[in-house]
Amino acid sequence: MSGSSLDGLDIAFVQLEEVRGKWSYQLLNADCVQYSPEWEDKLLKIPEMSVREYSLLHTEYGRYLGDVVNKFIADNDIEHQVTLIASHGHTVMHEPEQHTSVQLGDGAGIAAKTGLPVVSDLRNMDVALGGQGAPIVPIGDKLLFSDYDYLLNLGGIANLSVPYGDSKMAFDLCIANQALNALANKVGATYDKGGKLASEGKVVPQLLEELKKDPYYAKSTPKSLSNEYARASVLPKLVGHSLSNLMRTMMQLIVDQVVAAVKQYPVDKEEVKLLVTGGGANNTFLIEVLKEALAEHKVILEVPDGDTVNYKEAIVMALVGVLRWREETNVLSTVTGAERDSISGAVWMGHSYS
Repeated sequence: MSGSSLDGLDIAFVQLEEVRGKWSYQLLNADCVQYSPEWEDKLLKIPEMSVREYSLLHTEYGRYLGDVVNKFIADNDIEHQVTLIASHGHTVMHEPEQHTSVQLGDGAGIAAKTGLPVVSDLRNMDVALGGQGAPIVPIGDKLLFSDYDYLLNLGGIANLSVPYGDSKMAFDLCIANQALNALANKVGATYDKGGKLASEGKVVPQLLEELKKDPYYAKSTPKSLSNEYARASVLPKLVGHSLSNLMRTMMQLIVDQVVAAVKQYPVDKEEVKLLVTGGGANNTFLIEVLKEALAEHKVILEVPDGDTVNYKEAIVMALVGVLRWREETNVLSTVTGAERDSISGAVWMGHSYS
């Protein structure tokens, strides 16, 4: 899968096992393949493309994914071990209110290049059923990470899974790494390593309150953010102050939205645990501030091992693909607001039976 922060293409080779309804996984190999400047430029320019240009890129990107997967398989010496590819692709448009969510990366191209079965277009069935199509990771939170009450992903957009009866419900909180990285770019950095820049700044109360006025935060769940809306509603406001102060204020917005969600969906038990993954989990200053804020609400924040931090979403995409292959529910309507749970994903057979 490819995240909205464009940090690269996450590939995970996952072994999944189900015994009497209980799922477990092993992450056997994983890598983040950085985009070349050429590919990053192409992905950034998608909003300006014509239909013809986008269609050609959709095909090209699918075949590129196939080539990258083939190299990953060869590099890790796992030929004849991979039985299924689940491809999330790269989200380029997300308008669920129009029953539309578009992920770049032709599944047929991946199947043709690899000769393996491919599951792609993982969100489309849910969106067609009136759902948000996002987040789709809560099925993994429910089946693979059930020991945790809350599961926070700090990616380009922050999203949170919360308890909902015997299941999980989740929603996008706010823009996260996309905004922090955009600020770091102003001083020639790819990201704010360890949150150093933010740690040198102070929260600007007026700016924080202005950011919180966005109508998205007052919307009831289920809800999700498109990359375009998230950027357009926040980035133009991150001006007029020192870079460190802007960084620190943006970080506080993320922390406050997490805390607000935890307060909205409380858990009545003695030990309440929150697992945080995604690129933002490597931001040590952000984690310190968030841990302190959550402690006031008796929530214990845990950062797992590095592989889980970096590849949790890819691990869950593997599960989503396997569930689709088994024709079992892989998107939860309690999360997305769809008419019903769904078995989502298009299947492309990379081999012939003749």
